[in-house]
Amino acid sequence: MGVAREHGHTISEGPTPADAAGAPALPYPSGWSALAFSHELRPGTVLTRPLAGRDVVLYRTGTGLLRAVRPYCPHLGAHLGLAKVEGEDLTCPFHFFAFAPDGTCVRTGYGTPPPRSPLAQLPVQEVNGGVFVWRHHDGRDPDWSVPRWHRIGHRPARTAAWELAGNVQEVIENAVDLGHFATLHGWSKAEIDGPVTYDDATFHVAMRAHESAPLVGDFTVDVKVDGYGLGCLHADVHTPRFGLRMCTMVMPTAIAPNRMQFRQLNRIAFDEPGRLPPGLARIVSRTTARLLERPVFRSSCEFTAADFPIWHHKQYQQPPRLASGDGPIGPFRRWARRFYPEAPGRSAVPRPHGGEGESRPVLP
Repeated sequence: MGVAREHGHTISEGPTPADAAGAPALPYPSGWSALAFSHELRPGTVLTRPLAGRDVVLYRTGTGLLRAVRPYCPHLGAHLGLAKVEGEDLTCPFHFFAFAPDGTCVRTGYGTPPPRSPLAQLPVQEVNGGVFVWRHHDGRDPDWSVPRWHRIGHRPARTAAWELAGNVQEVIENAVDLGHFATLHGWSKAEIDGPVTYDDATFHVAMRAHESAPLVGDFTVDVKVDGYGLGCLHADVHTPRFGLRMCTMVMPTAIAPNRMQFRQLNRIAFDEPGRLPPGLARIVSRTTARLLERPVFRSSCEFTAADFPIWHHKQYQQPPRLASGDGPIGPFRRWARRFYPEAPGRSAVPRPHGGEGESRPVLP
């Protein structure tokens, strides 16, 4: 996991100014959080990843089944991040107790009858190149999912990951923070195209940016964003003048109070030239994508990384002092409340190693 960088210099991993001021972090939000990319979990792989102050162990069996489990063996507590996958079973490194994909213990290292001590499994979903694990503050089972999207282009997705301070809600909130697209990202003009719509755990916003660049002059960028909880954004980006299409997933994951891992996945494609014969147009489109995918991905990451020093050092401002031109931040925050536990009148700071069911700060 890389550390976010600002102009080539590593951002400090220590306390941020907001931490030093004693500003309380937001609670851990409930929902799906991305803990890995699919390509990181080939058959036989075991990974340990943090989520909301606790480790989660991910593994893929020999036939490709994906599982997420609590990290400690129910026998004598060895960390299963050190375990091995043997066929379809996860084998503890301490006493060689083996666990089937359904979590049941199927054998011991002594050849004795296995105990009834199943692994604590977590809901896991693999979709669109990401591996998502479900966590709810009161232990509730999943009641929504991240949908499977269309795929563009013919090239493998490009991915990047960073770790930095910050709250995941503010990453997702950026989608409706219209003002920062001009001030931070340099869009000459940005406008929301139609109302922002909310539907239970999802929201949708469409934007149009007006840009200008040397040699090419003025052009527009159309962006359609779908948000799923506070852990996933899917953006479709189209620049009609250049025929560029980009599909981007943004996936922030809360790993500790005021700390997150941030994953990004991009796919690109180019429209087929309409004036060429279909076969030749297809070749031109694919060749263009192959030649430009690296610089386009680099540019996309640089666009995203402009926010890193802001998130890394800021504190969550509630209530915000909003102004004309900010964008619909207020309605977004009201929607976001559903992902936190209700705690009227409380202002406790979440404990670093807290789990489900504990008290949390007041809602945003």
